[in-house]
Parts: sequence; structure tokens; C-alpha cells
Amino acid sequence: MSKWINEQDISKYIEISNTEVSDALSFSVRQVQRNLSDFTEQFPGPASFSGFYKPGENKNWTTGFWTGEIWLSYEAATGAEKETLLKAGLTEVDSFHKRISEKYDVDNHDMGFLFSPSCVAAYKLTGSEKAKEAAILAAEQLIKRFHPVGEFLQAWGSMDDPGNYRFIIDCLLNLPLLYWASEVTGDPKYRDIAEKHIHTTMKYILREDDSTWHTVFLDSETGEFSHGSTCQGYKDGSAWARGQSWGIYGTAVAYKYTKREEYIDYFKRIATYFLNHLPKDLIPFWDLSFGDGDEATEPRDSSSAAIAACGMLEMSKYMNEQDAGYYTNVAKKLIKSLYDNYRVTDPSKSNGQILHGTYSKKTPFNTCTEEGVDECIIWGDYYYMEALTRLSNKDWNIYW
Repeated sequence: MSKWINEQDISKYIEISNTEVSDALSFSVRQVQRNLSDFTEQFPGPASFSGFYKPGENKNWTTGFWTGEIWLSYEAATGAEKETLLKAGLTEVDSFHKRISEKYDVDNHDMGFLFSPSCVAAYKLTGSEKAKEAAILAAEQLIKRFHPVGEFLQAWGSMDDPGNYRFIIDCLLNLPLLYWASEVTGDPKYRDIAEKHIHTTMKYILREDDSTWHTVFLDSETGEFSHGSTCQGYKDGSAWARGQSWGIYGTAVAYKYTKREEYIDYFKRIATYFLNHLPKDLIPFWDLSFGDGDEATEPRDSSSAAIAACGMLEMSKYMNEQDAGYYTNVAKKLIKSLYDNYRVTDPSKSNGQILHGTYSKKTPFNTCTEEGVDECIIWGDYYYMEALTRLSNKDWNIYW
């Protein structure tokens, strides 16, 4: 038995149908509506516990994804349900405005994850000036983490500690906030920093075998590459599944905003590695070094498949007809597997959207805290809904 399928084998798989997309999106919207009583004044955490998210305050880097689910539901809903979702979304905008105004738990690079699917989305959909103001403040907060030496946005930690002189692949999805900020303010400073960070990321994040580093450390004096490592993958030399997925979506949005042709090649290389390291049901294990035969010991990460599918659907908008068709078809096959095997179908068993995600799994070789193993993951839920929205509306105006 082979450890992984081959990219070429994916042609044998079935795409999700329009009827299934409609069915899945309708259920997801109803699931969001059912959750509003618990998650309007409060927010779900990053991961469920035995299938159920618990209410908590607006903290951590993940709360924006829940608000994003509300806005996706708002776009899909009609009648009184639409008004209820609108009210809930704007209530959460108030929370994000308060959070950024008071600088509560915002000393990191995750402003895009927090404010793009919450406040940028709200501004695009409703014209909310409060949402616009909050997102611009978040962009200001994000650019404070820019290092001119090396030209990158530092992920975490004190800005004057050479040991924290690092960026991570995830940050590619924080950058659309900066492009949006330049667009609405007319100030190019946000866009300029975003493009410098993208260039540095593309220079160093991709390894020779087309897998990606999770974390890249630079020399604080020269700005040159020091070493790569992982916080959340199995070990430094392996390919963390979600990191590879961030690379797929991240290169797609990098091309969207820069139109640099080499980013299409980077996208194809990262996507091919991802596809060549999937088990037979197309949903990756949490690290791409695992494959068929590892089911007994290693969990999947369904969120990675949802992220990758969104990235492929985004990049297909900018490719030639043949490539666009290929990546659209692959995305539909990934979502089909999530629909068939991973989605929540019984609200009494889970208040999430897709099962079998992995936030972080501790190993002897990484530094993460184990959390959310084989659970619903809030960004997995969001990106699953985003993929369904993309498939139901090819002209969808993305939040990123």
C-alpha cells in the first residue's frame, strides 16, 4: 500500500455537486443561527471540546473566524434570518472595535485573521464606519511589527529580542488587511509593507522539495536567513499540513494583490506537494509526513483541506483556462470529501461545521501546546463555509 495518493490519481475522484453545495451551505447557515444565543456577546474558542465550542471572551487570534461565519451566513440568508444575523455581526464589530481601541491581546501579527473576516467583511457588506475604523486601527497595529532589516512582520514576542526575529507562513493571510487599508485610506504605507513581507516570505519559506517552513528565523543584524523550524509541525524537517495550506492560499492572495507571475509557479509547487502527500480520502493528516497506514496513531486536520480548497478557488481566477479548470476541480473534490466524511450533520452531537481538525499536537520535536486534537476547529469551520460560498457564487467578494 502506498503511503500517499499521487496527484494524478485525483482525477478519479468525484467533485461535489451544486445540489450538495447548496445543501451543505444551508445546513451551515442554520448551524450558525442555532449558535447565536451562545456566540453573539461571547465568542467560541479556537477548538471544540468533544465536538462543542464553549463561550468565552474576545481574545486569542481566532475569534474573527466566527464572526466571518456570521457574515457568510448573512450573505446566504433571506428575510428575518438575515436581519438577525446582521444584528449579531454588528454586535461583534462593537467588540472588535473595543478590543483594538483598548489594545487588548493584539500584540502579535494576527490582525488580519482577527479583523478581515469580522470588520473588513462588515464594512464591505454594510458600509459600517465603526467596522472600517476598527480595521484601520488593526492595520496600524500590524505594521508596528515590521522590521526594516530583513523586511518582514515579526510573528510574536518582544520586538527587541533577537531570539524572536522570525516570521511564520500563516502571516500571508494577515496581509490582505494591509492592502485593504491602503485602498480605503489612500495611504500606500500599508501596501508597501505587505509587499516587502510577501517578497521576504517567498524568498525563504519554500524548501527545495517544495514543502514549506512553518517558521523562518532571520539574522537580526543582516536580515539574512538564519534557520527554519516548526512550532506546530511534527518536526523541523517535516511539512506541517496547515502551514502548506496557508502557503497555497497565501500565494493566491499574494498574486491577487501583486500580479507577480512567479507567484503562480510558487503556488503550483506548494499545491503539488500538498496534493502528493494526501491519504486516500484526500483529507491530510495534521503533518504531511503521515499518510495511509497512520490512521491508528495520527489525527487528520480537516481545516487544512478547507483552507487549501479556498486557495485553489482563489488562484483559479487568475490562471489560464486549463490550470483554472484543474484547480477548481481539485478544490471541489476536497470539499466533496469533507461533505461526505467530515461535516457535522447532527447539531445534538456538535455545534461546529466540520469534524476531525487539529489545532496543535505536541511531539518530542516541536514547541507547541497540545490543543484541539481531533475536534472542530473554528477556522476550519469558517474556510469550509467560505469554500461553499465560493462554489455557490463565483462572483463572491472575498473578505481577504
